[in-house]
Order: sequence, then structure tokens, then C-alpha cells
Amino acid sequence: QVQLVESGGGLVQAGGSLRLSCAVSGSIFSIKAMGWSRQAPGKQDELVATITSGGSTNYADSVKGRFTISRDNAKNTVYLQMNSLKPEDTAVYSCIALTPGSNYWGQGTQVTVSS
Repeated sequence: QVQLVESGGGLVQAGGSLRLSCAVSGSIFSIKAMGWSRQAPGKQDELVATITSGGSTNYADSVKGRFTISRDNAKNTVYLQMNSLKPEDTAVYSCIALTPGSNYWGQGTQVTVSS
């Protein structure tokens, strides 16, 4: 079992920045990759960024160049730095842990970008 707790969401003006954090606990050794997904009302869930256990990162085209995923192994925390935010980035952002047996999601944190 893996437990994920997100924090850092909120309201920000377009062009602003936010940093999301995901505290990870439980069977951390089983995690092969971590990621962030988002879901806006009426839209499909979108995987926006991933980072593997080896440190490789990948981003959705919609956030490439603006978002950065990183991790602090000592703190068992994964971050999503979001810069140059746009109103279309408004969504509930969830942390994801990918393991060979199961995938785990956090409860999500709301990010709202005003124009």
C-alpha cells in the first residue's frame, strides 16, 4: 500500500506560479514512477508529468516548458512546480504512484487560475 497526500493548491492569477507537493508513505520501495494528473470539469483526466525511479521525466505537451516535476528522496516528497499558469490549467491535480501491482492516487488538490 502507498499513501499520497497532496498540498499546495490554491487560487492564482494567470502568469503566476504554484508548487504542489505530494507526501509519500507506505511501501515506497515498490514505486517505479511518480506522476501528477489533472482533471478539469467536463474534461478527461490528463497525465501532465511523470518521474521514474531513475529520475527520467516526461511531460504532456500542454505543460512542457512551464511545469517541472521533481522529487526529494530524503523527504519522500514529489513536487510539481507550475509556472506561467493559464486559466486552462484550472483543475484538480492528483499525485500518482505507479507500482508493478497497483497504481495509487492521492485525494487531489484544487488549482484555480483566474484570468
